Amino acid sequence: MSVKIRLQRHGKKGKPFYWVVAADARSKRDGKYLEKIGTYNPNTNPATIDLNLDSAVKWLHNGAQPTDTARAILSYKGALLKHHLDGGIRKGALTQEQADAKLAAWLEAKSGKVDAKKDGLSKAQADAKAKAFKAEQEVNAKRLAAAAQAEADAIAAATPAVEEEVAEVEAEAATEEAPAAEENNETTEA
Repeated sequence: MSVKIRLQRHGKKGKPFYWVVAADARSKRDGKYLEKIGTYNPNTNPATIDLNLDSAVKWLHNGAQPTDTARAILSYKGALLKHHLDGGIRKGALTQEQADAKLAAWLEAKSGKVDAKKDGLSKAQADAKAKAFKAEQEVNAKRLAAAAQAEADAIAAATPAVEEEVAEVEAEAATEEAPAAEENNETTEA
């Protein structure tokens, strides 16, 4: 019986969620499986992968062939590296302690890269949020200024009518006073 390590689709339409399973190569995609090795959620950024490393390596030692995507997941989590290092231990090229140290160093470097990506994504999201908030504040300030200007224009539009009437009355009064003053000047000259 040939065994494959492959993905089994779960989740709903448009939101896939996968189980990483060891299954008979002849079974259906979502059919019977021998063992569930882990899960893979591509909906998050970065993708969430939960994998039982020892179980995956056990199946690799037993001759299970991973599919392309499953191979990428196993490589990402270090299962293929551990399988490779175990081969070196069997051949006597290195000891178990050396292999464990190499695997731990690789996992530490890998987790550092993943954490850096998560930090970069959260920082970019925070920057985008701050930029959007600042843009919204500017729009609100312009909107308030436009509303204040419109209110001032409305008041000014109502006020000039009154001012024009007052100006007309003052102009009439000034023209009436001017002829009277001229008459007074003429009478004093005579």
